[in-house]
Amino acid sequence: MRQVIARPQTELRHENPCQLLVAVMLSAQCTDARVNQVTPALFAAFPTVEALAAAEPEDVLPYIRSVSYPNSKARHLVAAARRIRDAFGGEIPASLEALESLPGVGPKTARVVASVAFGVAALPVDTHVYRVAHRIGLVRRARTPLEVERRLKRQLPARDWGEAHHLLILHGRYTCTARRPHCERCVLTDLCDHYRRLRRLPAPLEGLDPRRGRYFCKRCRRYFDVPVPRTDRYGLEQLSCPECGSMHVFDAKTGRSTKRVPDYRVR
Repeated sequence: MRQVIARPQTELRHENPCQLLVAVMLSAQCTDARVNQVTPALFAAFPTVEALAAAEPEDVLPYIRSVSYPNSKARHLVAAARRIRDAFGGEIPASLEALESLPGVGPKTARVVASVAFGVAALPVDTHVYRVAHRIGLVRRARTPLEVERRLKRQLPARDWGEAHHLLILHGRYTCTARRPHCERCVLTDLCDHYRRLRRLPAPLEGLDPRRGRYFCKRCRRYFDVPVPRTDRYGLEQLSCPECGSMHVFDAKTGRSTKRVPDYRVR
């Protein structure tokens, strides 16, 4: 991944820890590209912690209206700025504990700011890191982002945590995308659990007749219209044949298997 990702760093534009904190807070449930569109005007209007602390949420809202949850984020930005002013002398704190004490700052945001701005050894897990780590097989069946973080930290030296965070994010953002991963240009296919599972999916069947039924069971050679849902060993709901219970079911119109593989998207 180091060979193909030249600059493993955050894509949120910022010039100081204060701007980074604001940008990361805005990026929750929102794309970095959208955040980068709104922050220049926001930073110009409120260039310091003191300026933001002196504002009201209603003053901030017009600048961030196009991001997700703008009302709550405006309240959190102002409240966080006031706590930084009153409790930390206007300086962004470097410790995870202090960062998490700020309104609107959770574990992921605190870890990003601590790692990027202050070099604290941290490995934040967002939706991209969660998905890519599972798909590749770095972790398996970890239920929460915190569990993913703990398992990754056991495998990677602390000096690499920050870089690994950015590598996994950028790989997930541009190659191992949520809906349609670009396996054809991935350098990790020889290592990847997800790619191996995709390759094991049954090849399409030719010559099926959709007039005889919407689906076709390869095991009992039967057409049918109403499949039976069945949960596989990965916890995924698959379509099965109502006659024999087989999950070797194909779409009679396209000839493709109806089987799905785990994609580990956070819903």
